[in-house]
Amino acid sequence: MPAVIFDLDGTLVDSYAAHFQAWTALAADLGHALQESEFQKQFGRKNEPILEELHGWVGLPSPDDVTMATLATTKEERFRSIIGPHFPEMNGASQLIGSLRDAGWRLAVGSSAPRENIDFCLAKFQAVGVQFDAVVCGCDVKHGKPAPDVFLLAAERLGMPADQCIVVEDAAPGVEAANRAGMTSVGLCSMGRTREELAAADLVVGTLFELNPASLEALRMQQA
Repeated sequence: MPAVIFDLDGTLVDSYAAHFQAWTALAADLGHALQESEFQKQFGRKNEPILEELHGWVGLPSPDDVTMATLATTKEERFRSIIGPHFPEMNGASQLIGSLRDAGWRLAVGSSAPRENIDFCLAKFQAVGVQFDAVVCGCDVKHGKPAPDVFLLAAERLGMPADQCIVVEDAAPGVEAANRAGMTSVGLCSMGRTREELAAADLVVGTLFELNPASLEALRMQQA
């Protein structure tokens, strides 16, 4: 039976607004008024390149490793405090995962998010009975998306060949990473995303309710 590797932010968790709020606060600390158009281009990337970019915008030198880690921790603590009281699970996420597990599929999370955020979110999913067989975070690989490393490592941890894996992603760099990994790709038009920017995916959907084990297997066979 094949496998599905899910991105986390914007795919399983409707986290766009919370991340925007947390990054806006951190950017303000650095002296920059973050615009949503700027955030949209950053959303889904690892913290390090985003922080490099923010420092460049305000004319500050690149942060050293200690400053980088401190700023990233501050931002992610703010993010978790925002989503904690009312966890924003993406509509249809639990239903889709449940149907895939009932059908015997292997399931993984492959995300650029920090391990603390992934653990926090997965604990929320586990509380409602949602389980995954493997998890990969940005800290597990040297190169983040659009490099294929996250998804290739997820497939390895699942014990699955790449051509047996389907990736569900909401961002163009994630779709590119899936394609470069030799996997079938599904683009999800979540908040801040358009069908045009996800056009490189093998399938683009508006909600997770459009996906089920039968449709995903048919898509994978079409790409074989």
